[in-house]
Amino acid sequence: MSLDLKALQADVLRISDIYAREHAIDRDRDWALLKLQEELGELTAEHLRMSGRARGAADAGKLGDEAADVLGMLLIYCQMAGVDIEQAMQRKWLHWLETPR
Repeated sequence: MSLDLKALQADVLRISDIYAREHAIDRDRDWALLKLQEELGELTAEHLRMSGRARGAADAGKLGDEAADVLGMLLIYCQMAGVDIEQAMQRKWLHWLETPR
């Protein structure tokens, strides 16, 4: 099964629109980057709990939730910054699979 990033991005953006409307949040590219950083901080905190280097109960499900938040905010940021993430992934990473080694 392959993941369709464009479809995932569209769904994430729709959800973000709903959330912004319900909570009267004015979103722009700076907001998206700051939220991405916030979510990365939350993922880092959960990672530290999972590795026994921070207080609190470790929760593998929470680690996954925080990773999903990072991906969601990255997709939102990419849209706002005009980055075609599928194209960028192909150019930066996936081309290595096309070259015989």
